[in-house]
Amino acid sequence: MTTAMSDSFDLGEPPQPVKTPDAPAYRVLARKYRPQTFSELIGQDAMVQTLGNAIKRDRLAHAFLMTGVRGVGKTSTARLIAKALNCIGPDGDGGPTIDPCGVCEPCRAIAEGRHIDVIEMDAASHTGVDDVREIIDASRYSAVTARFKIYIIDEVHMLSKNAFNALLKTLEEPPPHVKFLFATTEVNKVPVTVLSRCQRFDLRRISAEQLAKHFAWVSSEEGVVADPEALMLIARAAEGSARDGLSILDQAIAHAGLEGGGVTADAVRQMLGLSDRGAVRDLLTLILAGDGAGALASMRRQYDYGVDPLSVLRSLLETVHGITLTKVGTPPDAAQPMEERAAREDWAASLGYPALHRLWQLFLKGHDEVAKAALPIEAAEMALLRAIYASTLPDPGELARQIASGAAPAATPTAPPPPAPPSGEAPPWNAGATAKAPEPVATGPILPPTFEALVDLLDESGGLAIAARLRHGARVVSYSPPEFVLSGSRPVSADTLAELNTLLKSVTRTAWKVSIVDAPGAPTLREAQDAADAAVRQAILESPIMKAAVAAFPDAQLESWPGQRSNA
Repeated sequence: MTTAMSDSFDLGEPPQPVKTPDAPAYRVLARKYRPQTFSELIGQDAMVQTLGNAIKRDRLAHAFLMTGVRGVGKTSTARLIAKALNCIGPDGDGGPTIDPCGVCEPCRAIAEGRHIDVIEMDAASHTGVDDVREIIDASRYSAVTARFKIYIIDEVHMLSKNAFNALLKTLEEPPPHVKFLFATTEVNKVPVTVLSRCQRFDLRRISAEQLAKHFAWVSSEEGVVADPEALMLIARAAEGSARDGLSILDQAIAHAGLEGGGVTADAVRQMLGLSDRGAVRDLLTLILAGDGAGALASMRRQYDYGVDPLSVLRSLLETVHGITLTKVGTPPDAAQPMEERAAREDWAASLGYPALHRLWQLFLKGHDEVAKAALPIEAAEMALLRAIYASTLPDPGELARQIASGAAPAATPTAPPPPAPPSGEAPPWNAGATAKAPEPVATGPILPPTFEALVDLLDESGGLAIAARLRHGARVVSYSPPEFVLSGSRPVSADTLAELNTLLKSVTRTAWKVSIVDAPGAPTLREAQDAADAAVRQAILESPIMKAAVAAFPDAQLESWPGQRSNA
């Protein structure tokens, strides 16, 4: 029976173990290209220089705190400081250095995360007093093999209030062989008592140009061909974070596949859901031309391609911002395509500052509405239509000048749209741009008959601050346009006079002569208004009806009356 049972359960040879490949596991780019020396740390030159001088002069603080946004190198800097302090050089006789050798045992052990005297912990999972008490107790003992015992605490703002208080005394007077290195993204949550005991380094966001150059080097190291425009798109999407950018680059390389086509700008836009720059230029051209149907069709076309409406509004904001910078005279971006640069130069030449600022405010409001809307594409279309309607409105300053001069306001765009080449199926740039030509505007000087009318004109033309100063503090001795004399009883600064002359020439299209003499002058406009209001008030109070009302209601007070002027 036993033999039969044994034969019936004979399963043959045992399964062979699965052989694992000897090749090392793939490491993502963000880990593979983590800085191993201070020279590889990009965008933080000021901090590296400070640390280098401190090490050379033997002026090392006992606690460092690195703060900044994600991915700028806080934890990497802490590890580099640990290597710099504990490096012994290839011959074993070296001291602290800003250029650790990377070949000695402390350097290799720290880089591999296995050094017994470099303790790295995450404050998010060690938040309590007991965790800090372990650090305090262990810090009393000397380092085992290294020069310094170093504690690297990441996201230190996650420690509890009691944990911070428990650490204060040791942090202020630690043993000479102990160094504390803190890293945090939310420095405002770290108590001031802790900040005052640390040497603080604010790591900056890395510029898009530096990130693009770094990504180009990484691509060459990986044997991948990448377009400069694609790398710039990735750098801008990273928002100053090297880690985020390397993660996006890793994804873009995987998205490129095995065909060997490399990383292209179109592929990156498609991967990130960014709007095509040519489509954005066409859309802005249609908006400036007042072509509502064409703009909505262009918006829907991008939406059907999978572009997020919020991304379209963001691209329009970036374009308007770039046009404004071009108009100011900012040097162009070297990585910018020639078509984009030419279109921005054309727009900058034809659009005025008021129109650009108005477009910025309209697109910014539309962006916020789309971000919170239950129907994003519908909200985006309404935002575009609002911008199209506003593009046909006259400039407020020009409108005020037209009203002051007696000319009829013209409801036409402030500037013609620049000729931009169409792309794809987009309508031509001038589709629907058949608006009536603007009526001629008077170009002669505007000379208000009274000083009060002049101040009102300045107020309506945007010179609110100057108009307020004149209304409240200017005492006029004489007024004969284009010249008036002010009393010196109320001193006027030279800066105010220069600003006033510039504004007067801009608004009235003529040069004015403003002088100050030592004479009393007339009351200010505000004083005259207050005196007129007081006279009217007194006349009302002395009227028979008002006296009867006060007699019947002794506590009644006269607050306002018809025709009373504002106190603004």
